[in-house]
Amino acid sequence: MPIMNFIKGQFIDVIEWTDDSRDTLVHRFERYGNEIKYGAKLTVREGQAAVFVHEGQIADVFMPGLYMLETNNMPVMTTLQHWDHGFRSPFKSEIYFVATRRFTDLKWGTKNPVTLRDPEFGPVRLRAFGTYAIKVADPALFIREIVGTDGDFTQDEIQFQIRNMIVQSASRALASSRIPVLDMAAATDQLGRIVAEQITASIAEYGLAVPELYFENISLPPAVEAALDKRTSMGVLGDLSKYQQYATAEAMQTAAATPNSGMGAGLGMGMGMGMAQGMAQAGPWGAAPAARSPAQAAPPPPPPVEHVWHVAEGGATKGPFSKARLGRMVADGEITRETYVWTQGQDGWQRAEDVDELAQLFTVMPPPPPPGV
Repeated sequence: MPIMNFIKGQFIDVIEWTDDSRDTLVHRFERYGNEIKYGAKLTVREGQAAVFVHEGQIADVFMPGLYMLETNNMPVMTTLQHWDHGFRSPFKSEIYFVATRRFTDLKWGTKNPVTLRDPEFGPVRLRAFGTYAIKVADPALFIREIVGTDGDFTQDEIQFQIRNMIVQSASRALASSRIPVLDMAAATDQLGRIVAEQITASIAEYGLAVPELYFENISLPPAVEAALDKRTSMGVLGDLSKYQQYATAEAMQTAAATPNSGMGAGLGMGMGMGMAQGMAQAGPWGAAPAARSPAQAAPPPPPPVEHVWHVAEGGATKGPFSKARLGRMVADGEITRETYVWTQGQDGWQRAEDVDELAQLFTVMPPPPPPGV
């Protein structure tokens, strides 16, 4: 049916494009023999641009509006004016509709971790993920540099190249930001602006723009995240000895409340006897306890807890050492009064001579022997 297609093409006088694909950047308006009828109406909607290509060269760009194609100096001529060419006009043009709206929610992410030097953790590896948007800023340049003669150009055909540019710039921004890993979540807006500014010049060479770029997540390797979770858990628990006592008491109460459990009954009886003994010692109605008989003498106090000490030397920490070991180190001259030490419960590092428990190690030292002895 070539003759019918030709005749049908002569009566198409409305040139427009309604996009329902949501991912098409460029669509070529199909016209029989690439011939545009004289007096045709061109409709360019908001979010579109129409690029005329005449004899292989970009002739004009039409922005949103309604145009009547009847000016002789335009590269559009009607085939009906050229009877001597047998209905074949020597002026043939192609029309490419370009979507100039934003294409959003495009994904990017680092395939391999980015190694950087963190001021707190030292060398670490990070992964980053996010989204971005693209927009055709210069339709003619985009047709010339990227699309060529592709009749239906989608965002997938350029998305891979843009993603590589974003990942390269994001890796460079992360490595040079000097932002601590624990503070990067609060700096994602700043990092996004930095990456968008860095790729603007390169993207502009394609006739494109990146109006939005976001960092959604910056993550550490799983092993490092697990270690960080343990460190956080220790900070939440605080005093481990008190937590252990609390956990033991909770277990005893749970076992005592378990029905038909010999262990629960024994624990319940033990807890009851302990409470009764405490009430008897307190006397009726909370009165002062009576004088204890020798058989009810209070148990001896627990032995004092011996501290263990850490020693700071040359930017490193040594230990733990017992007090007796520190005494031998004082005698051997390994530590002095100015040596900084620390033990659990102490408020920061202190000089050894300022710690009451260790000051005596220096006072009992004998004086140096007399010369010649």
